[in-house]
Amino acid sequence: MSTMYQIGDVTIHRIVEDEAPFEAASSFLPNLTAQQLAESRSWMAPAAMDPVTDQLIFCFQSYLVVTPHHKILIDTCVGNDKERPGRGAWHQNKSTRYMAALGAAGFGVGDIDAVMCTHLHVDHVGWNTRLEDGQWVPTFPNARYLFAERELEYWTARNADTPIGPMVDSVLPIVAAGRADVVRSDSAFGDHIRLQPTPGHTPDHFAVQIGRGIQTDAVVTGDLIHSPLQARYPELQMRVDFDPVQAVATRRAFLEGYCDTATLCCMAHFPSPSVSLIKRWGDGFRCDPVA
Repeated sequence: MSTMYQIGDVTIHRIVEDEAPFEAASSFLPNLTAQQLAESRSWMAPAAMDPVTDQLIFCFQSYLVVTPHHKILIDTCVGNDKERPGRGAWHQNKSTRYMAALGAAGFGVGDIDAVMCTHLHVDHVGWNTRLEDGQWVPTFPNARYLFAERELEYWTARNADTPIGPMVDSVLPIVAAGRADVVRSDSAFGDHIRLQPTPGHTPDHFAVQIGRGIQTDAVVTGDLIHSPLQARYPELQMRVDFDPVQAVATRRAFLEGYCDTATLCCMAHFPSPSVSLIKRWGDGFRCDPVA
């Protein structure tokens, strides 16, 4: 599936790999209270939470940003042929959906100028590479891949101690191929793209601001927020946050910063349409979908 948003001279395409119930809200967000869950069912289900299982509905997708000068793919989902034995449908995936969505948007792998990974978790780097003659090679042959410096350093060190699947097959092959650009998480790319440091979920996570000059017409969040529940209750921590306290502070600051503005917030995992405007809701926030 591919959908498009037009903002001035920039277009943003959603390139969807999968959308389905993913994990029970109470395990994914371990400090979610029974009362918060009960109070949220009426507005979360069925679009954002399965009403029978309380599993959060997640979308796995890339955002393809087309400026007058560049075609930039932000995050690359799960990918194909990867060894993910503990992750069910992700293990040795053979799906054609992602590439079909890219084609439906009017693009091929050779059209992408840059790939930006907001962080280096397994479901954000998978299509960085593809399997060719038993070797992992860059999926997007003409692209430079941007990784945040401290993010790459952290995961490279972890991988040296114990091999980490997505590092082995989806990140380090990009470095070995000479296609990686290691950048600060507050860098700019051309005159339409700026990185916004949003640490907490991982050490050097970034969001991507879109707009000419200093104007932010849209922002791609990465995993600083996973579910509309974390907008209503920004204190809800995701179970693998690197620094849960920092993640909460980052999320609240982000939501405060974009609340009641016209900035389109392109959420990584929110159910379709995934793009929202942030509004205040009591002590928290709500995310109004933008179709």
